Amino acid sequence: MTVATDVNSADRARGGRGEIGAGRLAALMTAPAAVFLLAIVAYPLLFALYLAFHQVSARELRSGELPFVGWANFLALMNDAVFLLSLQQTLVFVALSVLLEIVLGVGIALLINEQGVRISALTRVLILLPWAVPPIVNGLLWSFIYNSKYGYLNVLLYNLGVIGEFVQWTGNPDLALYLVVIPYVWRTTPFAVLLFHAALQAIPSELYEAAEVDGAGTWHRFLRITLPLLAPTVLVVLVLRTTFAFMVFDEIFAITGGGPGNATWTAAWYIYRTSFQPPFEIGVGAAAAYILALIIFAIAYLYIRLLHRKVEYG
Repeated sequence: MTVATDVNSADRARGGRGEIGAGRLAALMTAPAAVFLLAIVAYPLLFALYLAFHQVSARELRSGELPFVGWANFLALMNDAVFLLSLQQTLVFVALSVLLEIVLGVGIALLINEQGVRISALTRVLILLPWAVPPIVNGLLWSFIYNSKYGYLNVLLYNLGVIGEFVQWTGNPDLALYLVVIPYVWRTTPFAVLLFHAALQAIPSELYEAAEVDGAGTWHRFLRITLPLLAPTVLVVLVLRTTFAFMVFDEIFAITGGGPGNATWTAAWYIYRTSFQPPFEIGVGAAAAYILALIIFAIAYLYIRLLHRKVEYG
């Protein structure tokens, strides 16, 4: 009996010496994913930062020599009227699109969540359907709607007697940017609806019942209960939708192509045109991309400082 016990103890000791610790095992299991993320995220970011401080255009790419220019690319952007205009128009686009997404998202989510309104499963699918449409497809779809010769918008308004002749909607520099906002919001609002609907489902019904007993009306319950408890979700939607709105590209590419003139040039469109069209100023484009990233980071940080609150039900 003693011999068997000694043998088992020796086996456990040898097994213990050969086992891998939990921390080392976790590191080994996550190492492939970490390397993969490092390759597809960190390397491009660092390489873009390298390009931002070097002169990189078609000539340098042919010669293989990339001269270091320091802050010259960033200074060139600060003196570029088109870049400053694209930033201004990007801010307008982001403000309008995000505001509409939140207002429409909360409104539609409340409508779906309202027990007194019966909405079929098909209606719920149709509400979320635009989110499944690829951005470039969405842009092509709305380019047909806005078409000045056979667009559905012109046909509808003409048949209703609102306009006397077909209008070149996207050819108007005063309207073009706002006309791109509409299809973008149409595609992205279902994402906000999904998040807000989930948040509404998580609000305890006892809060509304207690407020109703106290005589609170619908509007008062929305302001005092629903809106404060939706604040964390509003923060998430603000950060995510602002980030993606700053990078809008597909709808602009398909609907206006940046025109008329520079009327729909946004920061992402400027980066594309500067980097991938003659004279291929890739260094300037990389610098513009980093300025855009810093702006997004600053706005996201401001959102978090202003809106982040700890929510308690008790």
